Amino acid sequence: MTQAIPPAITPDTPIIDVRGLTKRFGERIVVDHFDMRVPKGRIYGFLGPNGSGKTTTLRMLCGLLNADEGEGQCLGYDIRRESNLIKRQVGYMTQKFGLYEDLSIVENLDFIARIFEVADRKKTVEATLLRLGLTSRRSQLAGTLSGGWKQRLALAACLLHAPQLLLLDEPTAGVDPKARRDFWDQIHDLAAAGLTVLVTTHYMDEAERCHELAYISEGRLLARGTVAELIAGAGLVTCAIAADDPVRLGALARTLRTLPALRSVASFGATLHVSASSQAVLDAALAPVAGQGFQVTAIESSLEDVFIVLMQDSQDGQSGKNEQDAEVGSGT
Repeated sequence: MTQAIPPAITPDTPIIDVRGLTKRFGERIVVDHFDMRVPKGRIYGFLGPNGSGKTTTLRMLCGLLNADEGEGQCLGYDIRRESNLIKRQVGYMTQKFGLYEDLSIVENLDFIARIFEVADRKKTVEATLLRLGLTSRRSQLAGTLSGGWKQRLALAACLLHAPQLLLLDEPTAGVDPKARRDFWDQIHDLAAAGLTVLVTTHYMDEAERCHELAYISEGRLLARGTVAELIAGAGLVTCAIAADDPVRLGALARTLRTLPALRSVASFGATLHVSASSQAVLDAALAPVAGQGFQVTAIESSLEDVFIVLMQDSQDGQSGKNEQDAEVGSGT
């Protein structure tokens, strides 16, 4: 099979430019008219609850699933008519380790290189082993590797055919903090060299390392932008509340969560982060706390504060939709 030559992509040409991307499974809409535009060399993060449509979106972009509606290009190819050409230019790292556990590291990489008909296969495999720090473990069976080393091997397999787009589906789940940091250092090095990366994650520290983020829920795009833009766009005013007695702090949290005026009340270690839509609303909600021995400090809203509010809003919206559906079904 001859490797496809992608269309010319200039610095101003987006690697991904799709509009109205929609996917249904039966009656369920999993991705609902999703728009995305990603420039070359960017790290684009997907945030959202489990089942929000992140993985399905990745699979449509790389040609593994056909969109039911929508149009656009990925790597200059039409996502509906040229999906087979897209597959040849994408590296896709799935949530679950997908290589052969009874083959060694080098055997797995050689096998993947054969599939993609990589030129100078043996030389490329050796260079990839060196690049990902796998040379000393080349003969180790993949099934005996720790989570961090399996992750490194999976990334190496994705890079063998020199893709222009890398799709990472929760790539650091189950690995230790050092392995996560090393992995992200590698991703930033790849992006600096011109590779475009889409990554799904639930870790806020990883999300903050992305150039741009999109938050989706129930297949719909709820927010998009840089970390600073998302925090500013949420319009939150946040404070931290601390107390010497964790029991009293827990009781306060339960009370504050009953107040509809507050957007979020979340525990962060020995403090509560409390967010509202304005300082006046926050002050009014916390007025009963004054003089009770709690330490209240104004803080900058974090990405995690925004994430919690978006998640709660989406859950509230879905709850309301379910109630409406129930009313329609009952004929009331």
